[in-house]
Amino acid sequence: MRLKKISLGPKLYIAVCFLFFYLPIAVTMFFSFNSSKSLTHFTGFSLHWYEKLLTDQNILAAVYVSISIAIFATIISTILGTITAIGLSKSRKVLKEWILNVNNIPIMNPDIVTAISLMILFTSARLERGYITMLLAHIAFCTPFVITSVYPKVRSMDHNLADVAMDLGATPFQALTKVIVPLLRPGIFAGMLLAFTMSLDDFVVSYFVTGNGVANISIIVYNMTKRINPTINALSTLLILAVVIVLVGVNLWPAIKAKRRGNPKYQAVTKRKSKKLVPILAGICIIAVGITCVTQFSAISSKQVLRVFNSGEYIDMDLIAQFEDEYDCQVVYETFDSNESMYTKLQSGATYDILVPSDYMIERLIEEDYLKKIDWKQITHKDDIIPSLMENNEFDPKNEYTVPYYWGTVGILYDTNVVDEEDLAQGWEILRNPKYKGDLYMYDSERDSFMIALKTLGYSMNTTNKKELLEAYDWLIQQRETMDPVYVGDDVMDNMISGNKALAVVYSGDGTYVIDENEDMSFFVPEQGSNVWTDGMVVTKDCNNMELACQFMDFFLDKEVAIQNTEYIGYDSAVQSVYDYYREGDYAGNPGCGPDTSNPLNEVFRNQPQKIKAFTANLWTKIKSHK
Repeated sequence: MRLKKISLGPKLYIAVCFLFFYLPIAVTMFFSFNSSKSLTHFTGFSLHWYEKLLTDQNILAAVYVSISIAIFATIISTILGTITAIGLSKSRKVLKEWILNVNNIPIMNPDIVTAISLMILFTSARLERGYITMLLAHIAFCTPFVITSVYPKVRSMDHNLADVAMDLGATPFQALTKVIVPLLRPGIFAGMLLAFTMSLDDFVVSYFVTGNGVANISIIVYNMTKRINPTINALSTLLILAVVIVLVGVNLWPAIKAKRRGNPKYQAVTKRKSKKLVPILAGICIIAVGITCVTQFSAISSKQVLRVFNSGEYIDMDLIAQFEDEYDCQVVYETFDSNESMYTKLQSGATYDILVPSDYMIERLIEEDYLKKIDWKQITHKDDIIPSLMENNEFDPKNEYTVPYYWGTVGILYDTNVVDEEDLAQGWEILRNPKYKGDLYMYDSERDSFMIALKTLGYSMNTTNKKELLEAYDWLIQQRETMDPVYVGDDVMDNMISGNKALAVVYSGDGTYVIDENEDMSFFVPEQGSNVWTDGMVVTKDCNNMELACQFMDFFLDKEVAIQNTEYIGYDSAVQSVYDYYREGDYAGNPGCGPDTSNPLNEVFRNQPQKIKAFTANLWTKIKSHK
């Protein structure tokens, strides 16, 4: 019997493509109305996240920064790109080819290369990073795209038309605006749209060239992803609706215009309005740019300024506002995504007063003389700090540079309905138990993954012995082959809340957050030992106001402040009374899963020698790429 070939047809293929493209957008919009924080489990309709979005001053400020920079960068880059494209048509062949090749470099370069290059340039020029540097950077990477869009139109244009116009009495400027520009209009509009989209969408370049507390939408959204924050969905939905409205308007306007075109009165009014519209829009743009520049350059405040550099979503912003009111000062608050990116910014010349890095990075900053010693006489809540966090700190042995902020450990989060309690006795080896193959999330962290393997093998997680590191590498390779783990970041929280896997390696605070949302989950730290980490507040050598810096650090050690901050963050506070508060009564076990320093096998990460860093980084690359 001959089988009949089934043809799906082009329409079905198109439908599948559109479903692939737009289903994630539809899901995002759907969960923006979710009453809970979950990004995968709908619990009920609510406008809570829209209300939160519209009252969040940081997000509103980011929207202003994104849109204003996109508009200014588009206008300026379009003018520069169009003039350059026209100029190239009259240039010699050698110069023309050289400029076009140079123009292609920013287009072909990875964004990270452009970002680092511009960061170094602004640092070398001693420009204070902020709104203006972000605007200059956006103009720099948008202009080449405008040139690329306009230049083909210039090449196809009849250049004799401009000469004819001037022979008929037109001035060079009139020939440019009334003859050349109208012919280039399609290319100019294409370049404008591309420049606006590139600017509004940019994250990497903006992240490295900004400063002074200036952030666009991309940076704010990136910081939000550190914790589950459905406000992102609400923001995304509003942006999507704005784009849809613009697209509908663009498509409907030609039809409306065509209907009205036959009316003579409408034609006369339209002609008069069009003549006035260009200077009005130009005037508005000039005024807006002027106001922005005056705001950025001339907004001199009599208040004291404190620059704080902290990890994303690692402080309750309401407390910063409270501190500003209490001490009549201004806090310029910026965020980083990792200790390493923070270190890169410091090396590039960025200046801050207070940093909040992790233990091993504090050790490195001390060794490289980036920090000032703390004036402990000004820290009135020093005696309120958990004593164990002030004892035997290998990263800061004399407690001269660090005010503890939050602390915790790394352990295993597990589904009590799936994981047998008896299997927990295996400790870290449960992560290689074939019973849970394909049911495991590993944290996508080089040091934490090697820590697990080294602790299982009975070695120190700070070992510099390459033989031991190779044994740990073999352990992780075998785990990859037998367990089929999924390497994840902060999205592990929502996945475990939804019960997508039975086991996950998480930080203690994240474990508590998941347990609070899903009562079927539990957390434990294996007896083989783990990483007990401490994040601390440190003062840089660039700090010119030690008194205000100490007041800031002391403020966050106050019991009531620390309770509110801990409620927001979910990790264990360094303040003894707050730590105890969340271990008593209705708060028992929340937040924090109880980091324990009594286990002698627990350790704190130390700063690795450069050769060992490179060695383990190479091994980790092999592990991640292994199939």
